[in-house]
Amino acid sequence: MLFSFSQVTLIPEEAEDMWHTYNLLQVGDSLRASTIRKVQTESSTGSVGSSRVRTTLTLCVETIDFDSQACQLRVKGTNIQENQYVKMGAYHTIELELNRKFTLAKKVWDSVVLDRIEQACDPAQKADVAAVVMQEGLANLVLVTPAMTLLRAKVEVTIPRKRKGSCAQHEKVKLTSFIMVKCILVASPGFVKDQFMTYLFKEAVRQDCKVLLENRPKFMLVHSSSGHKYSLKEILSDPAVTSRLSDTKAAGEVKALEDFYKMLQHEPDRAFYGLAHVEKASEALAIDILLISDKLFRHQDIATRNRYVRLVDNVKDNGGAVRIFSSLHVSGERKFLLREFGTRVVIKDDLI
Repeated sequence: MLFSFSQVTLIPEEAEDMWHTYNLLQVGDSLRASTIRKVQTESSTGSVGSSRVRTTLTLCVETIDFDSQACQLRVKGTNIQENQYVKMGAYHTIELELNRKFTLAKKVWDSVVLDRIEQACDPAQKADVAAVVMQEGLANLVLVTPAMTLLRAKVEVTIPRKRKGSCAQHEKVKLTSFIMVKCILVASPGFVKDQFMTYLFKEAVRQDCKVLLENRPKFMLVHSSSGHKYSLKEILSDPAVTSRLSDTKAAGEVKALEDFYKMLQHEPDRAFYGLAHVEKASEALAIDILLISDKLFRHQDIATRNRYVRLVDNVKDNGGAVRIFSSLHVSGERKFLLREFGTRVVIKDDLI
């Protein structure tokens, strides 16, 4: 079902909001926002100079560039409203800024876009899990939100060890405060995680860090094969972690993906992938669960994008469940690097 609202004004409050905005924007949209423009000035004596001025422009969007590491969003297009500094039709690039409002106008607002706005504005949709994935000399501090897997810090040090088993100086890795999350996973091969936790809370007691001590129950030790970020997939698949995080979106998506692969192996007649097969299943009202990547809704061909939107709407209208996986989420990274197909379905049991 399509909706025909004209425009919406939003204020990005945190880095993840830029990712949501990236998924809202399409070529041909209208974007109005505050920006900096370099302008030339001519004095009464005829000398020419230049200065940077802040102004508000309205662009017809042509290109969208998102930096996933810095969570920065740059939008290039042509000016479509009169402005004292920029001519109509002139090109400009707006870099959207945190805590500065922007107005987005579309010709058509579909259900996927409206769901994205609702998700971005829901205060309950905050970080689910924080993880410190480490090994000797390396620690990755990762924040797993409902939409993204964010690398908050990477610590690499050369650690001299006087003798085997010595851990003096070994555990001195800074821990970023993730107190607002539901769970903090500390993972490593061997006993690195245990040594780190001993050091961390010994220091918390010594420095009387009450916030850290009060949140100790949120910490969970987990085995991982390495201290690299990719080990997060393995960590979130651990049954003990899945049980602890059963009410979080991160664990739910990882489990949904694991269930699909198990079904593909053991009940292949109930698991299908690829757009053509999925659409046929949808036409037969046979879909129980649809797994789909958000990257498909960033397709710049309107007809192709609408095809995916219709698929989602049809599944929902016929009682099926839809999980839209973020391509920047740990579950989305795993799923869509394995195959080029962007859709998966589980067929209803009573239709086999």
